[in-house]
Amino acid sequence: MPSLDVNDTTLYYEDEGTGPALLFLHGWGTSGRTWGAQLPDFTRDHRVVTVDWRGCGRSARPVRGNTTSGVVSDLVALIGALRLDRPVVVGSSIGGAFATELALRRRELTGGVVPVGAPGYWPSTEAQAELVAALRRDRAGTVADWVPGWYAPGTAPALIDWTIRQILDSGVYIDEHQATADGYDPRPTLPGLQVPIHYLHGELDTAIPVEVPRTCAALTPGAGVSVIAGAGHMPHQERPERFNAVLRAVLPGMARAERMVPAARMVPAAR
Repeated sequence: MPSLDVNDTTLYYEDEGTGPALLFLHGWGTSGRTWGAQLPDFTRDHRVVTVDWRGCGRSARPVRGNTTSGVVSDLVALIGALRLDRPVVVGSSIGGAFATELALRRRELTGGVVPVGAPGYWPSTEAQAELVAALRRDRAGTVADWVPGWYAPGTAPALIDWTIRQILDSGVYIDEHQATADGYDPRPTLPGLQVPIHYLHGELDTAIPVEVPRTCAALTPGAGVSVIAGAGHMPHQERPERFNAVLRAVLPGMARAERMVPAARMVPAAR
């Protein structure tokens, strides 16, 4: 089993294919398995890395480090250990927030960011407090009630059930991300983002309304938004062929934008 010891934890990852690097980050409580519909396509001409971030999937479940900074630090170590050359980082839901923060904090490590259904500034204090309390009272019941709303009407029940099982199999300490989500707001820093970014979002996403990526994109120089028709919060799973086509269309523009970055902007960002 491929694993990497970083920052007092162990991360499970998969690394396949050759070519420009892509790093896929899953959402809260799931795993790198959620990108299964992307791997056969993109490993044909890209080096594709998926990782189960700390607390999730096949990675360790430590008590500490379950914060955005903790996960970003893990990603920095992963990119260095695998010698990834400025991967485009594709992140689902909170994974999109991790990808954005990685680009903001360590610009020199990132070739581009594709947030997918990313939360941006959305969660409210009241809603998050209620969610965390409910998870502590009845984790299984809360997850079973909550997750179906991530998906568009008509989604196969098997996909929803599989997502629920993944979340319940992950560690309880990842709830810290939900407890602190209401304090996350990248909008003040987005005007200074120095890597290409393109938001992909499901048209029917009720967890994070499409106004969120549009607002974030309007603040970010050169940012784009693509909306996946008929999809909810997980468009890479709900409409994989359409999602893959849009992602493929976005990647060449990111590569061109990277080549045009002035040398002065290639100086490593301060921590």
